Amino acid sequence: MTELQVCLTPALIPLFKVEDYIVVVIDIFRATTSICYGIDNGAEAIIPVSQVEECVAYQEIHPEYLLAAERNGEVVSGFDFGNSPFSYTKEKVNGKTVVLTTTNGTHALHLSRSAKKIIIGSFLNLTAVCDWLKDQHENVLLVCAGWKNNFNLEDTLFAGAVTEHLKHSNFRLDDAAIAANDLYLLAKDNLDGYLKKTSHSERLKQLGIEKDIAFCLNVDLTTAIPVLDGERLVRL
Repeated sequence: MTELQVCLTPALIPLFKVEDYIVVVIDIFRATTSICYGIDNGAEAIIPVSQVEECVAYQEIHPEYLLAAERNGEVVSGFDFGNSPFSYTKEKVNGKTVVLTTTNGTHALHLSRSAKKIIIGSFLNLTAVCDWLKDQHENVLLVCAGWKNNFNLEDTLFAGAVTEHLKHSNFRLDDAAIAANDLYLLAKDNLDGYLKKTSHSERLKQLGIEKDIAFCLNVDLTTAIPVLDGERLVRL
């Protein structure tokens, strides 16, 4: 029997032997949602980096690359865009390479780099991710990006949604997966209403981007699964 485990914040990643897992990185509001949407809309690749300075360094070598940088929910001054999914439309990213750094999502991804494989999950590609994971017969670790290494509800609810899809498929769940699944079952009939109480939702509302929040809760808008190939996220 394979393991299905949930890492509730990046701060807990050192407790896992990451190289034994396929890792699904989750940052619902908004990085992994935007990555999935961008790849679905034809982005050639999205390169996740940890620091704003790394974005700039890439463009010095590749001036044709688009730069995306977000800190504390806002676009970093001087960059093409941040991590709003509405910045990743076909008109903007088709055929392009985007270099991306965010407060939480890219941080979680970089801490998971020793995994067997890293894919990106969001409500937009929920069923596609779950169907693919069922076919792998590998241990799965769902890594919630959280907020600055703290637990958050939206990423945990998505982990619970994945658990709901996989729990009858010969996976052994850890306690975090069981808890995430219980939370998801509590919230699933009104995800938007449940997540209105989250701290990050409140932060985003204060920035006037409620439309982003609503978009991030669309289920199965795409079948695209971004996978890390070297330094680049590309379509699986």
